[in-house]
Amino acid sequence: MAKKEMEVKLISIPENLLDVVYTACRTCYSADGAVEIYENHTNDKDKMLSLIKKVISSGHYSTIEHIQLTFAINNVSRAATHQLVRHRHMSFSQKSQRYVREKGEFDFIVPPAIEANKELYEKFKNHMEQTANLYQEFLQSGIKGEDARSILPNATVSSLVTSLNLRELIHLANLRLCTRAQLEIRMLVKKMCALVEEKEPWLAEHLVPKCERLGYCDEDNSCGRMKTKNG
Repeated sequence: MAKKEMEVKLISIPENLLDVVYTACRTCYSADGAVEIYENHTNDKDKMLSLIKKVISSGHYSTIEHIQLTFAINNVSRAATHQLVRHRHMSFSQKSQRYVREKGEFDFIVPPAIEANKELYEKFKNHMEQTANLYQEFLQSGIKGEDARSILPNATVSSLVTSLNLRELIHLANLRLCTRAQLEIRMLVKKMCALVEEKEPWLAEHLVPKCERLGYCDEDNSCGRMKTKNG
């Protein structure tokens, strides 16, 4: 079976992202009305970014919640999507295992740690083949897909569309770019952030592991990259 490569595409991002965030920032601290601020705001991007960065660094994150981003994602495991859906303020439309039946050998993601061990890798593939055969046997025996799916593993490949606001993307990056996050979701979030940074390079300093934002590691078990809060 051919190895499936993760695919991530940014399918929606506001063209006037900077204008919207700047308007939100100015509205909070100006006697002028929001409409007037938006219609008459400066076109000096450096000036706009200066204010935006100052407001964000002060913790006034509501100003970036107005920015909605949407991604299309292919070839990630159900294990990764189960972690992703734990995040709040995100919307998901995911391939249904209830209505979409797997045909023949289903596609699956192999964790690098297992793939690196030749003996265990072969056992892993054999297990997936046996699971695929049993799944097909269930379907051919009249078992509905919604019940047959019960034996499908976390490694099964999935696809989804997900949307989130900019504040949540920063929060997602802060948590899931940490080296202690599972590799697959870390690579997924890294791809998502890279696509946004291509459009808005100024966001690169915010789409980082939380230790870079905090200046220290607040995890119980630090990877050692940063000093811990207590030293």
